[in-house]
Amino acid sequence: MAEFTLRKTQIILEEIHHDGGPVAEVPRLRGAVLALVRNPYAGVYQADLTQALEDLKPLGLMMAQKLVDAMGGAEGIDSYGKGGIAGEAGELEHAALWHVAGGYSMREVLGESLAIVPSSKKQGGPGTRLDVPMGHTNAAYVRSHFDAMEVGLPEGPRADELLYVLTMAKGPRVHARLGGLAADQISKFDGLR
Repeated sequence: MAEFTLRKTQIILEEIHHDGGPVAEVPRLRGAVLALVRNPYAGVYQADLTQALEDLKPLGLMMAQKLVDAMGGAEGIDSYGKGGIAGEAGELEHAALWHVAGGYSMREVLGESLAIVPSSKKQGGPGTRLDVPMGHTNAAYVRSHFDAMEVGLPEGPRADELLYVLTMAKGPRVHARLGGLAADQISKFDGLR
């Protein structure tokens, strides 16, 4: 069992009132939860990483619940994303470990969520920033919810750490007006349309 010892977490909340156009009647709420954890594989090549997918589930569930609570509950959350940064002694594959724990944890905490959870990953040292892509929770083709949230911490990840991130939002981009499938037109419930 790999030990992903937690060093710190941070929550970021944004209320977006406008983006150069008219002020929204209801601001868009966008949030992220970040966690810096020890990378048990730093500096060592581990051929089989599959056990870590299970080992990270408690972290994913804790982070997802923490973010939902900070956003005032799951009601209205209709967009999500995830990401990871491996410190300099880690591999990109160590950041990719977050795919299962991050994605499935958000789905469990949010309830019904059918669409794939967009993600990004990279390697870097302290202060590295990551653009975490976001999309609608139930249909990947809802253009109004295509977004990204830039995150990072000035003191991490250290060489032997991983920075894992979950993002969520309530509502579309404030001035979304590019057409396409609207959230209230989702009909197939196949995660796509």
